[in-house]
Amino acid sequence: MFRPAPRLRTGRRPRGGPPAACLLAAALAACACAPGAPAAAPETTVTSAAAAPATPDADALRRADRPELPDPDAPIPKNAARVAKDLEETTAALYDAVDAWVDGGAKTPPPEPVALLALHHQRIHRALARRPALAERVFDRLPERLARSARDNVTAIRGLLSLARPTDDPDRFRIRPPRPPGELMRHFKRAERRFGVAWEVLAAVMFVETKFGRVRSPSHTGAKGPMQFMPRTWEAYGMGGDIHDTGDAVLAAANYLRASGAPRDYRRALYAYNHSYAYVDAVQAYARQIKRDRRAYYAYYNWQVFILTTKGERRVSGPGIG
Repeated sequence: MFRPAPRLRTGRRPRGGPPAACLLAAALAACACAPGAPAAAPETTVTSAAAAPATPDADALRRADRPELPDPDAPIPKNAARVAKDLEETTAALYDAVDAWVDGGAKTPPPEPVALLALHHQRIHRALARRPALAERVFDRLPERLARSARDNVTAIRGLLSLARPTDDPDRFRIRPPRPPGELMRHFKRAERRFGVAWEVLAAVMFVETKFGRVRSPSHTGAKGPMQFMPRTWEAYGMGGDIHDTGDAVLAAANYLRASGAPRDYRRALYAYNHSYAYVDAVQAYARQIKRDRRAYYAYYNWQVFILTTKGERRVSGPGIG
């Protein structure tokens, strides 16, 4: 467990207010993490007895003010009280880091605190998804709002894990950095204006399908692009666009969901998108979190791609991955 330093900003209000059943069925099941470099330790200044203490440099001051960051492979506690404390501290530190990132324009790549805290946040939820009894004890120890969010996340992950199919060829997955979060949000909101499908739902679909476009490989069934369309479905709903273009794909997804019942009946529309109620429940859970607190969108944006292979689990994106 890492222990955040005291937070200097207080009184901030939440800002406002999305894993892959088609392509990422294999990528949804992993929970192990590759090691990465730890955060730099504060410098130590050596002084003689006669010398005045040196003034710390600006970098040292910044390091002293920021929380201690978790390593990419930091162990997840196994005791319910410790997991609850870890999750509460991680979420608070992550949302503070997201606030600072968004205030600065949310430029990519995300700053180290956001990337490392989001990965730890994700790994805690994935660990709980595999241990239902422990998860219930953890939920009982969390503040009500955080418990509701954690339950949504854990239930979504557990449902998607049930759809996972191991791969014997993990190298077939092509991974690339996602487009900036602000650019993606503009695509989601443009599609919302045109088709009436909530942008949070579109964000959640893209999050589930390809982790916001990180995975660029076709699925085992042949679905393609950041929103995972089968070519024949694309011919009907792609409106002449490029299946691999993010903006075109988001518009096509909104078009398809609208034709399938959204926004009147999102469950029907999402089931048409992917015939699994575990998928439907997961998308709706993530969309609900984004709607409750927009910072959840930026947190999910920084969750990484995990792959379940026939030889074990692997993380293939994010901190520490070359």
